Amino acid sequence: MADVYVHGHHASVLASHGARTAADSAAYLLPHLREGMQLLDVGCGPGTVTLDLAETVGPSGEVVGVENVDGPLEHARRHAAARGDERTRFERADVVELPYAAASFDVVHAHQVLQHLTDPVGALREMARVARPGGLVAVRDVDYASMVWHPGSEGMTRWLDVYRRLARLNHAQPDAGRHLVAWAHAAGLARLTPSASLWTYATPEQCAWWGGTWARRTLESTFATQALARGLLTSEELAGISAAWDTWSTHPDAWFAMTHAEVIAHV
Repeated sequence: MADVYVHGHHASVLASHGARTAADSAAYLLPHLREGMQLLDVGCGPGTVTLDLAETVGPSGEVVGVENVDGPLEHARRHAAARGDERTRFERADVVELPYAAASFDVVHAHQVLQHLTDPVGALREMARVARPGGLVAVRDVDYASMVWHPGSEGMTRWLDVYRRLARLNHAQPDAGRHLVAWAHAAGLARLTPSASLWTYATPEQCAWWGGTWARRTLESTFATQALARGLLTSEELAGISAAWDTWSTHPDAWFAMTHAEVIAHV
């Protein structure tokens, strides 16, 4: 079965993903990087994390970001141009069959990718194939069931339930974080360094941004069109969920956190 990306690549989604940095999305990997490494970033999206990683491996390093559709790559190239980065390449490729020779990269990285795949174990095997002996495969994925917030919100609870149901209807795993070690073992990766970290939104500015992002994505992204097509939500219910996000985002006591699992596999 072909992979179906729940979020899609609407401008509201790319704006959210474009706010990510290596510091908040790949901190577990940064201590393992060094000048001159060759790195592949799978599922690079709009490229902000990729470009941060490129800065870490320096001018003598080589970084390639890949996506399986063109839209995010165009954004990534614009971000690279804005930074004056003429070295990092952004190419179209699919993790299930990467167009690179075996042992091509020192590091193969994927952030928030495995949760959307029908065969995450196969993807890990393919990532390991293009990693050099002695290299690293690094993955980080959220666990949607770990999402908690205050104050309580029926609309946001409904959103989370529908999101997890929709992902499973797509034969994907929304609670991927807790499965990363098991998937790595199933892919034949034995030397693992597992860890976990949080994304937390707790200041008024953070909550306004996070809640506002999801208020828009609830109405505009592929999540909305898929939820409608599957009969999981009506247009009126989507509007109610969006309003719930807006209400939460301005509450003086607003707080939101989610757990991410991380695994570095030593190839």
